[in-house]
Amino acid sequence: METHKSSIIVFIIIIFFAIVHSGGAALRSRAELIIGPRLWRLCFVSMSLPTALVLIGYFLAHRYDGIRLWNLQGSNIVFFLVWTLTAISFIFLYPATYNLLEIPSLQKPKIRIYSTGIMRITRHPQAIGQIIWCIAHSLWIGTTFTLVTSFGLICHHLFAIWHGDKRLEFKFGDEFHRYKKNTSIIPFLAVIDGRQEIKIREFFKLSQLGILIAIFVLWSSHQYINLAVKTFNSSFLSEFFNWQFKINI
Repeated sequence: METHKSSIIVFIIIIFFAIVHSGGAALRSRAELIIGPRLWRLCFVSMSLPTALVLIGYFLAHRYDGIRLWNLQGSNIVFFLVWTLTAISFIFLYPATYNLLEIPSLQKPKIRIYSTGIMRITRHPQAIGQIIWCIAHSLWIGTTFTLVTSFGLICHHLFAIWHGDKRLEFKFGDEFHRYKKNTSIIPFLAVIDGRQEIKIREFFKLSQLGILIAIFVLWSSHQYINLAVKTFNSSFLSEFFNWQFKINI
């Protein structure tokens, strides 16, 4: 039990993370009618961002917990593959830049259907990007803790894909059905079977520059992971999770 204590805790954190994110998405339309789209967006971010930071912090602090099932970190091929997959995952995540504009209300928050750029490859790029990230880091770290984390997050993102389609279908009806018919969840499937075509010019946007900067910052910041881990371990959050687990058992 002690060996897998952190795995149990991170799974609980992921459940709470999923409830906040998917629950917030489900309540969006109703909440916007009550408090308005901008205030709702600020409320949602104030709840979702802290849960994401706690999850990231706990993952970094305990990523080598549990049983080490494999260690491929000495392989240059694996090193290149992991970093390539991580870079690809961030490219898939770029539609989130639209949401970032909504946080300070530079854009009025609203549910949209995008059918250009990365959406031609997959209509759920953020979920696909995060699934790729999970696969890459599981391959690199190889611990039972990381596998539990990845399993929980992948389950959440698969649910988010299903739930996202249901919400768009409810809101847009026939427009979404046409959109769904011409796109795919699996990357490049709609392109391969002729329902979509890649238009390179659609990828040359200012938001893409932000992604390139993010990838560079990510690469450079890995040298500070140990500092981040030390900071998290010395915070009240680390003590809270350890105390709660002792109380519950």
